[in-house]
Amino acid sequence: MGDNPFTLTYAFKQDGEKLTGTVTGPQGDPLPLNDGKVVGDKVSFFVQVDMGGTPAKFTSTGTVKGDEITLTTKSEGGPDFGGPMVLKRAK
Repeated sequence: MGDNPFTLTYAFKQDGEKLTGTVTGPQGDPLPLNDGKVVGDKVSFFVQVDMGGTPAKFTSTGTVKGDEITLTTKSEGGPDFGGPMVLKRAK
């Protein structure tokens, strides 16, 4: 994929400490967020992605600050996914 920026759109729904929602990438298919949690200002969830027939698990952890979430995503058994991202609330 190289260093081309791409857009990820997250839709979060919080119910107490339970977090649900989806993430939509450049390919346009919304993927469900699994095992989502919000505890204080910390969020966590994972996404299962089909990488050409091979399932891959990406785990994200983040910190909520106002209208922004700083999110770090790791692939299972792999490297960090490009370092921390700052998600901004869509106006």
